Amino acid sequence: MKEIYNMLKKENIQIISKVKDWREAIHVAVQPLVNGGYCEARYIDEIIKNTEKLGPYYVLCENLALVHGSTDQGVLKRQIAITLLEEPIKFKEDGYNVRVMVTLAATDSDSHMEILQAMSQLFSEQDSVQNILNARTENEIYDLFIHATEDK
Repeated sequence: MKEIYNMLKKENIQIISKVKDWREAIHVAVQPLVNGGYCEARYIDEIIKNTEKLGPYYVLCENLALVHGSTDQGVLKRQIAITLLEEPIKFKEDGYNVRVMVTLAATDSDSHMEILQAMSQLFSEQDSVQNILNARTENEIYDLFIHATEDK
């Protein structure tokens, strides 16, 4: 799973204490990719519009959302960002609590499959999940994601 190593930069990892709602969560989670030139600012609005229309299709399980839109919604280059929320957020009233938001900027319909596979492996192991939720620094999160996905 070298793909995650190529697509994850330390500067795109952040720990945020709390957000007021799911819309702010999307803004916060996508912003590092906008700042880094990996997607246009409209990518944030497009994901919010997609969510209003389709629901939170990117919430995969308890604690994990793989936030993404379509390749034509402002993506410039492939990259991921990781946001750890200290206080969980719900994207719908009866939905999962989410604390880890992995934001994907994909330039084609295939590149995210490897990332999805890596995330499902990582989040199927309770210890790995707990280590991420307990992380206190961006470097710690980076190391956990890289370690969990190498040699797989």
